[in-house]
Amino acid sequence: MKRTMLLAAVCSVALTGGAIADDVTLRASHQWPGGKGDVRDVMVQMIADQVAEDDVGLTIQVFPGASLFKPRDQWGAVTKGQVDLTAFPLDYASGRHPEFSATLMPGLVGNHERAQRLNDSPFMDAIKESIDKAGAMVLADAWLAGGFVSSEECITTPESAEGQVLRAAGPAFEEMLAGAGASIASMPSSEIYTGMQTNVLTGANTSSGSLVSYRIYEVAKCLTAPGENALWFMYEPILMSKRSFDKLNEEQQQALIEAGKAAEEYFAAEAAKLDDKLIQVYKDNGVEVVQMSKENYDAWLAIAKETSYKNFAEKVPNGQKLIDDALAVQ
Repeated sequence: MKRTMLLAAVCSVALTGGAIADDVTLRASHQWPGGKGDVRDVMVQMIADQVAEDDVGLTIQVFPGASLFKPRDQWGAVTKGQVDLTAFPLDYASGRHPEFSATLMPGLVGNHERAQRLNDSPFMDAIKESIDKAGAMVLADAWLAGGFVSSEECITTPESAEGQVLRAAGPAFEEMLAGAGASIASMPSSEIYTGMQTNVLTGANTSSGSLVSYRIYEVAKCLTAPGENALWFMYEPILMSKRSFDKLNEEQQQALIEAGKAAEEYFAAEAAKLDDKLIQVYKDNGVEVVQMSKENYDAWLAIAKETSYKNFAEKVPNGQKLIDDALAVQ
């Protein structure tokens, strides 16, 4: 009788232990403010909320505001499995993967509709293959439009950037801006406000979402909004560590994939609204708002083709093919 009771107890502990082992807590990290003030935070929170509702033994803790890893450190963290999920501007990792600069190439995207078509193209297949080989996977695609801000004068023509100290999000934009005569100060978007406040910067370019969520309107004199001639588009997907994903059971993996699709669909519906919100917020705060004309856009693109496009094609393996594949998407 005692032996039977002991065996039953052991079996009970084993079953309980198995159930506990199936409960997994994942950590998600990103650089933007939390509290639903930024669309990228909302996407991550959506994924966390949906997998919780699916009740598959999966919990996601979200660490916003670069509280877990610094903005540029999140790539190494997610590919090594030190963090499980991240919302990440992919060009931040172009120092390790030069091909990622194609995801912030001046004038390569143009508008939100074309960004959606790029997601299912040979161009993005190649980018995602590089992400996969590095140890991460894409849960949700996201392309954000962006613009320029300045504390001196509106940045519209290349001449208006000459002599300004500007922040660009990646090498391709830095090369174009330098080609127009601007000085460059590299930093993540989370540091733009301080950079402009302390006069380290006179201006910057970044996404519509960041221009609002980081309250850069408080230190800006003029905003060049994306408009019909959007020079700036950046790929900022929700990534997951493959090491973390592979440790999950099939039910948990499927829940994450479905939650990622839902977050992507939400973002696709919100993307253009971010630009409208950007314009309204800046006007409400007394900032001058302008847009580039087609003539100004073409002038910038001419400089980009002689600087960033040329350098990318020459220095990045298959660089010209990546550009051609992107431009082939109509």
